[in-house]
Amino acid sequence: MLITEMARRLQISTRAIRFYEEKGLIAPAKGSSSGYRQFSEEDAWRLQTIVALREVGMSIGEIRTVLQKVGEETDSLLPFLELQRAYMYERWVELKNVIQTTERMIDKVKLTNSVEPGELYALAEANKIFRQTREGWVDRWDFNQLASVYDELIYAPKSGYNPHLRYDEALAHAVAFVHPLPGERGLDAGTGTGNLAFRFSQQGAVMSAVDQSSEMLKSCKRKNPGIEAKLGSLFAIPYLDHSFDFVASSYALHHSTDEQKKLALAEFVRVLKPQGRLAIVDLMFRDEQQRHELLSQMADKGEHDALAAIEQKYYGNCQELVAELEQLGFSTEVEQLHSCLFFIGARR
Repeated sequence: MLITEMARRLQISTRAIRFYEEKGLIAPAKGSSSGYRQFSEEDAWRLQTIVALREVGMSIGEIRTVLQKVGEETDSLLPFLELQRAYMYERWVELKNVIQTTERMIDKVKLTNSVEPGELYALAEANKIFRQTREGWVDRWDFNQLASVYDELIYAPKSGYNPHLRYDEALAHAVAFVHPLPGERGLDAGTGTGNLAFRFSQQGAVMSAVDQSSEMLKSCKRKNPGIEAKLGSLFAIPYLDHSFDFVASSYALHHSTDEQKKLALAEFVRVLKPQGRLAIVDLMFRDEQQRHELLSQMADKGEHDALAAIEQKYYGNCQELVAELEQLGFSTEVEQLHSCLFFIGARR
């Protein structure tokens, strides 16, 4: 179709379309004889994505980056829409946080008929830190590349420290704690290739899955064709509040900093129903004393590869995660499955 037809279809100006072309976001073909731009259906979907992402505040540079990333991963049109959804949920979660901050400011003024500038600054700064923490996550492990061999790596024989020791037992532990009833809705947060989601589905749960890696999600869908899998972040889960009877997460949180873990826990709680259950299986230390003792033992034994593997991740502190969950209103139970693998169950 011609540029005028495209403009009418998307209800934008031809000038806007030319602007996006100048910025390298679209590259329509040109007719061999007329020289006019010829827009394909993929161009239409690409433009729709650009317009939607601009509407929610994404810059031209950010849009270029994410479109290039999608272009490298697949030639399907579906990722364009999934990308829109993931980004919109990120902005929605951030806006909710800003609204809550504003409400606190209003309540403060109503209560005291005044508010100190320092208090306003502290609240505004908290919003800034929230945004920076959420946006600061980087995939340093290239999960898209790992997706095709991830399950092989889990079960491959290892000498020395093995982070996936008792892997199947750990997932079974999460399922046993949740004890899903047939038809209950569950979320596998940071699903990877979908191993935990599969186990819950086998128990009759209606499963959804979220991951930031599109290739991991493809593996998950092949393994679990009946589940809903969404591209998204643990810090902005692409579901509405109170959507799930339970949330489970395995081997995902240790790829996030301590502050990012707190954001993830808050998101788990947001999408849980009021009486929902939460199960976490992950690599962490019991407390700072165990962290120091275990790392010192590894260093003394010359286990440098194990130390390097741990240092590449963000092994958390089990006691701190439990304290955070209890502050969020949960009762918890904990079991240590091996030196650095813990199960945390939480319910209200």
